[in-house]
Amino acid sequence: MTDQTSETAPQAAPQPGPLYPGAPPPQPPKPLPQLLAYMFAATVVGLTQGLGMSFITVTIQQIAGPLKATTAEASWLMAAYLAPNACLTLLLFKVRQQFGIRHFAEVSIIVYVLINLGHLWVDSFQTALIVRFFAGIAAAPMTSISILYMLEGLPREKKMSIGLSGGMTVMLASTPLAGVIAPYLFDHGGFRSLYICEIGMALLSLALIFRLPLVSGERVKVISRADLISFSFLALGMGAITVALSLGRIYWWTEVRWTGALLILGVVALMIMAIIELNREEPLLDIRWLTSAEIIHFTGALMVFRLILSEQSTGVRSFFIMLGLSNEQFVGLYTVILVATVAAGVTCAVILKPGRVALMHGIALVLLIIGSWLDSHATSMSRPQDMFLSQILIAFASGLFMPAAMMVGFIAALKRGPNYILSFIIVFVTTQRLGAIIGSALFGSFVTWREQVHSAALVQSLTPDNPLVAERMRQLSGAYASTISDGVIRTAEGAAALARQTTQQAYVLAYDDAFRFTTLLALLALVVLILDVAFEKWESARMRAQAEGLPA
Repeated sequence: MTDQTSETAPQAAPQPGPLYPGAPPPQPPKPLPQLLAYMFAATVVGLTQGLGMSFITVTIQQIAGPLKATTAEASWLMAAYLAPNACLTLLLFKVRQQFGIRHFAEVSIIVYVLINLGHLWVDSFQTALIVRFFAGIAAAPMTSISILYMLEGLPREKKMSIGLSGGMTVMLASTPLAGVIAPYLFDHGGFRSLYICEIGMALLSLALIFRLPLVSGERVKVISRADLISFSFLALGMGAITVALSLGRIYWWTEVRWTGALLILGVVALMIMAIIELNREEPLLDIRWLTSAEIIHFTGALMVFRLILSEQSTGVRSFFIMLGLSNEQFVGLYTVILVATVAAGVTCAVILKPGRVALMHGIALVLLIIGSWLDSHATSMSRPQDMFLSQILIAFASGLFMPAAMMVGFIAALKRGPNYILSFIIVFVTTQRLGAIIGSALFGSFVTWREQVHSAALVQSLTPDNPLVAERMRQLSGAYASTISDGVIRTAEGAAALARQTTQQAYVLAYDDAFRFTTLLALLALVVLILDVAFEKWESARMRAQAEGLPA
């Protein structure tokens, strides 16, 4: 920012300090070509990290085969990646403060490239699991580096609008982009082509980071032995909970004991960490602030929104896979989601201001209500193109909500002091990572429960004396007339086909119930938002009236 002088005071106004200890001091805006170069670097680095996880998510069924693993076993690849990734942001923020942003970025990208090169030697499920664990560690700094590049060179007043909107858009765009390009890559080289793409993106990020260095601030020694002790318990707790939530619905919660044991271990470890932090003079996390009404309200809003977004991130894809569709048939759907996400990011960058956050959140919730309600009318004949409109609305809502929510939390932390930035970052990252995992777990569990309910109801109506059932059985059995001459076997095959169709219809009804549930959840969130805004206006009016009534 340039210095400003006052007409009455010859001294220049003091420059604002860095946002937090170790942050670079305010810099003059960069020329437009250089600014665009840094934003391009931010996009590449952010997509490099996002694609690394999203490739596994959108091709989990195809990857399982070459690795000689079941789909349930392949799901451990996601858990192994997320377990360290979900908690490392906390420690890495302090590492960045102590060793400088530039060195932090350069070392991080070198480690990331080396870990990704290890994918070339993956030839079994066991080696893939080990490499994905270390990939999750190496990828943890990439999100923050991407955001730092997006903020680099922007005027301070634009960092909260253009910077945050651009950073969040890159994060949200990685999954639909992976859905668009993964089928092509998989068809031209199998799962190794996905790894080669990751390596190529990592090498491009390496070149950009060394060619466009970040400005480092003053190094501040902030890491202590007590920090490492607290972080150890945090990592253990977050890792255990992440694994349990990622795999609980797949192995089913009550069928295996280790999911409950992991949840207990995670809660106990986090409680020990909280006790340590509450008794420190300079805690790693301000637990009291994190448990204040303001932050609980903020965290709750983020978690609810992530639960609603599980309709798109988990529900729609799982629905079509249940109907037997392949990845190639999702390309059009992911394309429109990607376009809507980018459009929302551009819109948010233009209109985002502190006074408009409530309105933007309200619009986002309305779009979510409409989109989820449209999806709740899906049938077994539905195809991805039938959900283009609904998914465009949901993707646009996501792009509006996330930057505005991050700005609210960032401003709230700055009001308390620069040191609270760290606590806010861990809140935001945790709600996003764990919120996505919890949303997927709850959505999948809800669908499984409702499928059992609908299956029981449908089976009760499939009695042999029902003429419609008998007629359908004859039709299904007749389909095997050209290949099976034995009438008894044909009848058995027809009964099996009817059972499969019944199960599929039960799942369709279950997904419709889940889509309706997200609709109701979004509607409830909108009502709470309206009441909250109304209460704030009433409270402001009351305080203003009291102030005017006081004697001068």
